[in-house]
Amino acid sequence: MTRDRFALPRRGVLLGGLAAPFIAPHGARAQARDKVTFVLNWTAAADHCPYYLAKAQGWYEQAGLDVTIEAGRGSGASAQRVAAGTAQIGISEIPTALLARSRGGNLAAVMAVYANSPQTFYWLRSSGISSPRDFPGRSIGNPPGDAARVMWPVFARRVGIDPASVRFVNIAPPAKIPSLKSKVIDITTDFWNEHDLKAREFGADLGFQRWSDLGLNPYGNSIIANGDVLSKQPNMVKAFVQVSQRAFAATVADPEPALRALFAAVSGLDDWTQHRQWERVKELMRDPTTTSVALGAFDAARMKADYDLIQSQFEGAQPFDLDKAYSNAFLDTGIKMTTA
Repeated sequence: MTRDRFALPRRGVLLGGLAAPFIAPHGARAQARDKVTFVLNWTAAADHCPYYLAKAQGWYEQAGLDVTIEAGRGSGASAQRVAAGTAQIGISEIPTALLARSRGGNLAAVMAVYANSPQTFYWLRSSGISSPRDFPGRSIGNPPGDAARVMWPVFARRVGIDPASVRFVNIAPPAKIPSLKSKVIDITTDFWNEHDLKAREFGADLGFQRWSDLGLNPYGNSIIANGDVLSKQPNMVKAFVQVSQRAFAATVADPEPALRALFAAVSGLDDWTQHRQWERVKELMRDPTTTSVALGAFDAARMKADYDLIQSQFEGAQPFDLDKAYSNAFLDTGIKMTTA
């Protein structure tokens, strides 16, 4: 992978321990802070609590950033916003971001949050579905911007069914469980970190299929940045990435402060659900690259596999220089994901 594209001027570097105040780049305190609109992939939940920790503790401010966190409407929508520049930084699953890039989207990935795909299909066994091979003729309910809907053709071909054999129904994320329970839909999609809530609701009647268990394991949620922002404000991107990276490491060590920050900023979240969600987030964050290179680091071979997946499975996907579509250059390699 080439690094010149993302070379950074030699200014200040963030220092200090996980719980220590962050040292701002040279001159950041004396100057106006860089305004950053950061769009999430969905409404805030436990997988986003490190960002709320960093904001509540003033770590972004100390790094010279004025960060506004906005709820998202799916990876496809957040990738569009970042590519258009209405948000400088956002969260998107990597296949969705690469597909946007292949269609001219001006964005690049700068930190992997989920080193493993969180995508999972859910259904009720009592509906007669025993596996994805039984999906044809059924309805799948999820939001139109959901990454699983974007990637559905890839999944369908992997399990050997026609992508056109199902009917998609538009529902909001909070309606997934009620719609499945009331049989308004037959199947829904969700992230693996939300699994415990469904297991509690449906018990032994819950059927599910993780994509990764089928060998379909592209990178999941990642931090992406607008291409012009990367070119013009690389130090801003580096500051945001490294503060976020350290906030994730702090939350892995002790999730309570981050969850408290999340609950203070976002109403309507259930304590039981969010604590269990965070435990599964840690599972999704962990792979040989994040534990040995850096928390948030991409592996070149895996990124090439994700690129090839997009190029081979989507009509109209145009070739592009993969080395310019992601970078590990903004990460602090001194911060690594725990092995357990």
